[in-house]
Amino acid sequence: MKVAIDMGTTAALAGNGAAAGTAGTPALLDLEELLATRLLVQGNSGSGKSHLLRRLLEQSAPWVQQCVIDPEGDFVTLAEKYGHVVVEADRGEAELAGIADRIRRHRVSVVLNLEGLDVEQQMRAAAAFLTGLFDADREHWYPVLVVVDEAQLFAPAVAGEVSDEARRLSLGAMTDLMCRGRKRGLAGVIATQRLAKLAKNVAAEASNFLMGRTFLDIDMARAADLLGLDRRQAEMFRDLARGRFVALGPALSRRPLPIAIGTVETQPRSTSPKLTPLPEAPEDARELILTADPAAPSVIPLRRRPAAPPRPTGDILAELSRAASERHEAGPAPAQPAVAVDPAQRDALIASVLAEILEDPDAAFRTDAVVYQDFLVRCRIRRSVGDPVTLTEFRRKLAVARAGVSGDAAADPVWQEALRLSEGLPGDVQGVFLMVAQAALVAAPCPSDAAIARAYGSHSSKRARRLLDFFEERGLVVLRTDFSGRRVVAFPDLGVETAPGDPNRREDPAERLAAE
Repeated sequence: MKVAIDMGTTAALAGNGAAAGTAGTPALLDLEELLATRLLVQGNSGSGKSHLLRRLLEQSAPWVQQCVIDPEGDFVTLAEKYGHVVVEADRGEAELAGIADRIRRHRVSVVLNLEGLDVEQQMRAAAAFLTGLFDADREHWYPVLVVVDEAQLFAPAVAGEVSDEARRLSLGAMTDLMCRGRKRGLAGVIATQRLAKLAKNVAAEASNFLMGRTFLDIDMARAADLLGLDRRQAEMFRDLARGRFVALGPALSRRPLPIAIGTVETQPRSTSPKLTPLPEAPEDARELILTADPAAPSVIPLRRRPAAPPRPTGDILAELSRAASERHEAGPAPAQPAVAVDPAQRDALIASVLAEILEDPDAAFRTDAVVYQDFLVRCRIRRSVGDPVTLTEFRRKLAVARAGVSGDAAADPVWQEALRLSEGLPGDVQGVFLMVAQAALVAAPCPSDAAIARAYGSHSSKRARRLLDFFEERGLVVLRTDFSGRRVVAFPDLGVETAPGDPNRREDPAERLAAE
């Protein structure tokens, strides 16, 4: 079924007689074609990008499910008129991924409100949400229009002030949306102020373009390249008025076509500043400004000391050499008495710190290096003595802690054999192996794909199944299915197996927290 979305009217463009001949006709967008070919919107601040996105969302709301990644909270006003559910992003990453999965199952249009979060938190939240949409089960791959405003924040072309991990997660999620989302029903619509700041592999996957007012040469040249214009025609992007865009693409026009975006029915919460007359200056204006308000809290100004001038490098080297000579003449420093370390007390402290870390539901989705740094900080806070745990030792202890075996069960010879078998596996999958082995030891149901994926630090159920296949290929387990379709994992070397468990079982958050 072909659905034509009315985006406004075609407009005449200075110096383009062909466009002038068609001015005033409806500017239609083929929604079905857009779902297959994606859209890129570019324009400087104030060019009307958000107005364009709002027009597109309002016109297509009756026809297709929508998910809006909203950094500034401008699109939450769609909820009252069009029924969008506003999802506040100040949640854990695992919770956001679960919400995204339920969105695809129930086909509800939503606005992910990222307002109030810093840039790195916005990137992490958007990455978790987009990954949840992307990892939905195949039977829920219905068409979804995924609109990402200020896309350069989530797919930056170069590294910024955020951590490398946050940038990698966000850029990976945006790349999946634009490169592989089509087969999963996800149609990306991304808007950016600067093409030069947007990762090229994300922008290159769009086949439809709406280019607005742009002033920088590098952005004009890139916009002209995307529209198939020569460099002389790139100057026209400086002359575009607010709300005017040049359209190109299979869902819009086969030739560059200037359009004027139509009106919208909802309004953003933030609007452009308007000039208003200044009030008459009060006679006591000086006193109002210079006299503190008694009701206002007192603020102690910070006194900043002037920075000392840099010392010459020669003076610093001379001081270091003099200090080294003095230490050599004084002889070796007296040895400090060694602090006695109680191994049992140290192991108990490490176990308690690991338990605290595992209580955080988002810890499973952090890299081992990030969790290791958190572990070291917690140990220092508790005044841990002795040599710090190395990263290799930490990974091993974390894998054992995630399995949840303690007390008499930890001394069981079968469990000790499971620990020995896990040592031959890569460090990032030992925790998964031990978790399934622990379920087999107590004859508990086989963990679901969601539980296995979480233990691995992923939201993908397919990755969980690949891990079990990997264990079977190594000869460590044997997988079978009972007559009800439930999965059983047997451990030949241990002589135990799990009880039948539903691999597709959805975890209840309360049960998950209790298990952790």
